Amino acid sequence: MKAKNIAVIFALLAAALYAINIPASKLLMQKADSTMMAAFLYLGAGAGMLILRGLENAVGITPKKAPLTKKELPFTIAMVVLDIFAPIFLMLGIRKTNSANVALLNNFEIVATSFLALVVFREKIPKRLWLAIFLVTAASAVLSFEGGGAFTFNNGSLYVLAACVCWGFENNCTKKLSNKNSQDIVIIKGCFSGLGSFLIALILKKNIPSIETVAVILLLGFISYGLSIHFYIMAQKELGAAKTSAYYSIAPFFGVAFSLLLIGERPSLQFYIALIIMAAATIIMTKDTITLQHEHEHEHTHTHLHCHGDLAHSHEHTHKHSHLHVHKGNSACHTHAHNDLCVHNHTHCKHAESFSK
Repeated sequence: MKAKNIAVIFALLAAALYAINIPASKLLMQKADSTMMAAFLYLGAGAGMLILRGLENAVGITPKKAPLTKKELPFTIAMVVLDIFAPIFLMLGIRKTNSANVALLNNFEIVATSFLALVVFREKIPKRLWLAIFLVTAASAVLSFEGGGAFTFNNGSLYVLAACVCWGFENNCTKKLSNKNSQDIVIIKGCFSGLGSFLIALILKKNIPSIETVAVILLLGFISYGLSIHFYIMAQKELGAAKTSAYYSIAPFFGVAFSLLLIGERPSLQFYIALIIMAAATIIMTKDTITLQHEHEHEHTHTHLHCHGDLAHSHEHTHKHSHLHVHKGNSACHTHAHNDLCVHNHTHCKHAESFSK
């Protein structure tokens, strides 16, 4: 399987694992404060990956990746700080609005990630993705206003959008570290960001949840943050920040499904309008990033022309070779036929080929 196809699988797996976080957090926040939730979710991610690293070392699995250096220190610090505030904003948003809305609004992270990838990090953004970004922004605006015709902001939605902006910056910082060991990044991200959130919770004099509740939150953090971030970083290495976010955009739809099943929420008409817009945006984003590759064998007949004064003669050589065809976006949607024996005539003069491979 090609490296980019594997990266796509990692991105989708990251989305699926993260999706369970929103409805599960909604239920757990009946027993824990938003800031404490954010702290233990990230601590669960860091501690879980640290345990996983120990198990892999015990059985002799030692991934060979370059360690973090002083050169990456600014991006590492920025990543940790942003990951302190982003989950706190998200938990506040989950508390103040329904989890189906939160699930859809999470797609605004794609807008933030792509815009910052272009403006700050000079990453090329496909034209089709800009249409998707516009649609996601429009859907987010629909969800950010209260119903009943009132032009007032939904405070819960604003908190979620703030979290998305933080994660947009954080995704681009993490992209700068994606050639490093993804477990190291998750351990640093989880442990230090979790401790930062925990200190903020203590400063705000929030109560520490029961041991049972903390254990459940830690487990959820390992699954929805630790493993999800681990797979996300692995996908970023091949796809880049913007395209990984595009595939990751399937997460809100998993989140909506889990919210309806686990919590039994009944969203308003606004939600369904936004859902249709967001679905269209997701189709555009994923379609733009699909890359199809195939390889097949050809038999080529090469005619060599030899000149000896006024006398010229030619002779032919036949050989087989295979080459890779890459089709991106809409260009993948075409057909061309190849027979079992495809003969192509190419003229060579003075060893210069008239075609490129």
